[in-house]
Amino acid sequence: MVGRRSLGRRFGWLWGAYAVSTAGTWLAFDAFALIAVLVLDAGPAQVSLLAAVGPAVGAVVSVPLGPWVEVRRKRPVMIAADLVRCAVLLSIPVAYVLGRLCFGQLLLVSIVVAAADITFNAAAGAFLKGLVPGRDLLLANGRFEATNWTASMVGPPLGGAAIGLFGPVTTVVADAVSYLLSAFGVRAIGGHDKRPSRAVPAEARPGRGDLLDGWRHILADPGLRPLFFNTVLNNALIMAAAPPLLVLMVGQLRFEPWQYALAFAVPCTGGLLGARLAPRLVTRFGRHRVLLVSGVLRACWSCGPAFVGPGTAGLVLVMVVEFGLIACCGVFNPVFATYRLERTPADRVTRTLAAWSATGKVTTAAVTALWGVLAGLTGPRTAIALAGALLLTTPLLLPRLDRTPDTGPEPAPVGLRTDGG
Repeated sequence: MVGRRSLGRRFGWLWGAYAVSTAGTWLAFDAFALIAVLVLDAGPAQVSLLAAVGPAVGAVVSVPLGPWVEVRRKRPVMIAADLVRCAVLLSIPVAYVLGRLCFGQLLLVSIVVAAADITFNAAAGAFLKGLVPGRDLLLANGRFEATNWTASMVGPPLGGAAIGLFGPVTTVVADAVSYLLSAFGVRAIGGHDKRPSRAVPAEARPGRGDLLDGWRHILADPGLRPLFFNTVLNNALIMAAAPPLLVLMVGQLRFEPWQYALAFAVPCTGGLLGARLAPRLVTRFGRHRVLLVSGVLRACWSCGPAFVGPGTAGLVLVMVVEFGLIACCGVFNPVFATYRLERTPADRVTRTLAAWSATGKVTTAAVTALWGVLAGLTGPRTAIALAGALLLTTPLLLPRLDRTPDTGPEPAPVGLRTDGG
């Protein structure tokens, strides 16, 4: 079966590194916010600041790294990003034990981690394109997507239990260790990581125009441009509705925190199902049709939570809506990620992924902050409904035409055996 075919030992190590770091990330889900509230007695304004400003500033900081990473070997960059994340995260439990932890440190760590996240993911995308043959990119991205949804289903409940049993910084330690294990996994990939042909001396600084190359490529490509605006706006509106929904369910309708967590953990099975189905759907119906249909369907669910009521019926409504949304995302995301890699030349992958991710994080932070103000003025139901209504317009940004990728001849995978594995 296509979904079970081996992609080789080197991909196995990359997948394992991704799995362990993703598990750590979801185990520590909302850990900074919980530490801010439980340890530092932070109020809603500080928690919102931590959630929005850290990732946004980290995204801006990561932008100049794109051209720098593009002309360097990707595995050392990935290992360095993992070690940086491990080190800065470990500074939190150290400061906590010494009684020196402060809000400013949490904010600084969130910025560094966000910048390292973008840098790692951009380098990993470029490395994956050279590691896996083009025909297997969708299968590889589908496995990453399935891993992400599995971790998101299991991690937060386990993390909450760990915090209750062992203290507020427990999951941060686990997350830091996961990045250390990820670094070992990336190192174990082995093989020859060829220096890009555009390599420059280490001391050379990228030109100002290089900083814009990622956005320039995205906006000039007729296939990527509509997807760029679609995914950035869609993700921002989905995330912006999450805080008002939390206030509505836990604050106004008096759902227990475990019920709120359950309402989002169980539907993550839809993401796992969608990711497993994506390669089969593409084989049967074609990539463009799957991309278009799943892109339309994922925009059709988010008005539902505005009508949630108390009790079991309300909980079931949220689960059904979230299951539908996440299942559609589980199909869309790996197909979209593969399409984006295929349409991007090898010497621009890092800058393109960094520009895309940075734009998404900044936009999500801004829209989330705006929706927080809107929910305060109009109420959470109105804010959720408005986000859902705007999401219904995002399919208009999806590409209507099936554009065959045109990035030149596919390079031979670096350091891979040709006898399978």
